[in-house]
Amino acid sequence: MKVLVTVTEVSEVDDDFEISGTEIDDRYLDYDLNEWDDYAVEEAVQTAESGDADEVVAATVGPERSEETVRMALAKGVDRAVRVWDDDVAAEDVLGPRSKARLLAAVVEQEEPDLVLTGVQASDDAFGATGVALAERVGYEWAAVVNALDLDAEAGVASVYRELEGGVEEFTDVELPAVLTVQTGINEPRYASLRGIRQAQRKEIDHHTLADLGLDARAVRGPLELTAMDEPESDSEAEIFEGDAGETATQLAGVLREKGVRE
Repeated sequence: MKVLVTVTEVSEVDDDFEISGTEIDDRYLDYDLNEWDDYAVEEAVQTAESGDADEVVAATVGPERSEETVRMALAKGVDRAVRVWDDDVAAEDVLGPRSKARLLAAVVEQEEPDLVLTGVQASDDAFGATGVALAERVGYEWAAVVNALDLDAEAGVASVYRELEGGVEEFTDVELPAVLTVQTGINEPRYASLRGIRQAQRKEIDHHTLADLGLDARAVRGPLELTAMDEPESDSEAEIFEGDAGETATQLAGVLREKGVRE
């Protein structure tokens, strides 16, 4: 049995940053493995450790920089990885769920996994639709927002608990092959050991272009367009006191008196 887990690199913005047009300069950004995908990686690795999976493969859509993020998945026990990227993908301002699903579907068709695990959403764009769009694209059964999984590889069934709105949970069986989108809290993601990090440097990351997957630039074209980027407005009425301790204490005392606070 083969498990394919999708991972994505997400950007985290510094507290102070500047916007130039529709972009935030790289010097204000840090990159890391998406939190939801970290749980999906752990779930995939556990299937191998339990003997249910013979191989775990990670798949990502991202530039060469993202290989450092993918190696974190390799360091945690993933066997090998596939990275999809070329100039046509890079030229897209917004790579929406359907576009990502087309690329990942081509990887699924090549790898032919029995189970695909994805995070519920990415922490930066929060679309939350790529996993389901992927299942539709490849014709697999699916379950979204899975917070517990019991896999019966011999029977070809995944028994899952799904988190629904209003705190309701649904228990259902999903026949394999299937795509499951994994919720945070389903497990406790492990830290990458020093040995795992060293081994990850020797593990294989295959780079595929659109042409390698039998696709062209039309595969990444979508209806989404990034037209503007603005810093969110703050409704806070916080007042910042400046100066040394004595000065700020005097200012605070004045505000409290104005508000009618007495000793």
